[in-house]
Amino acid sequence: MNRKPAHPNRSARGYAALTLVAISALGVAPPAWAYLDPGTGSMIISAVVGLVATVGLAVKTYWYKIKAFLRKDASSPRSTAGPAAGERPREPADEPERSTES
Repeated sequence: MNRKPAHPNRSARGYAALTLVAISALGVAPPAWAYLDPGTGSMIISAVVGLVATVGLAVKTYWYKIKAFLRKDASSPRSTAGPAAGERPREPADEPERSTES
């Protein structure tokens, strides 16, 4: 049973009221009287750079598994006898020629 809400703007009013309360709370907050030296800023920047590098390395490490998971089709299971992740299938041209003369 799908009924329309009695007041369609009720949630919009709620968000507006919440935003107003949050802005008011920030405006009323007393000063902290804290000192953040330049070392703190560089520490925060290095933490962010480290986090980005960690996420990048994790994605790079598991890229083929992620790609295979996202491309997996439930209706057709993949064969496990194929080439390993990241390898291309072997073609007859890749095989060394065998000499028929002895």
